[in-house]
Amino acid sequence: MAELLRRDFIAALAPQGAPNMDIVVTDVDGTSLCGIQVKTRRNIGSDGGWHMRPKHEMFSEPRIFYVFVDLGSTLNDDLQFFVIPTSIVSNAIRESHQAWLSRPGKNGHIRKDSTVRRLLPDYSKAWHPDETPYPAGWLEEYRDAWSLLTELT
Repeated sequence: MAELLRRDFIAALAPQGAPNMDIVVTDVDGTSLCGIQVKTRRNIGSDGGWHMRPKHEMFSEPRIFYVFVDLGSTLNDDLQFFVIPTSIVSNAIRESHQAWLSRPGKNGHIRKDSTVRRLLPDYSKAWHPDETPYPAGWLEEYRDAWSLLTELT
């Protein structure tokens, strides 16, 4: 929310219990209203991703965005923000999870479904040996893409 306010948006916490958003946002003119769901991670673990759930595979609303925050490894690291429409996130999670399920695991075993999903900066492993539509760097077009919030006329 601090980053939104710094960028001259009007932002407030969504009411407690709002199922799909954490922050309600508008521009100073009040012409672009949207919601944001925030997902945060620290730079630990091997895949560099954010935790998601099966419900995120189907969630697609044109006026709600995810803001994925990467806190980095130390307090000296710059914060990174990725502003992504829900439709892009739902497609990436759904398609990558299905690709992962359809390929054999270690020693050729059949993978079992679970409630774990991840938004990753590189889905190459999920599609291996095929080429992924979400290779390393695919998130870069959404880095600091705050302008997406004001393009909702």
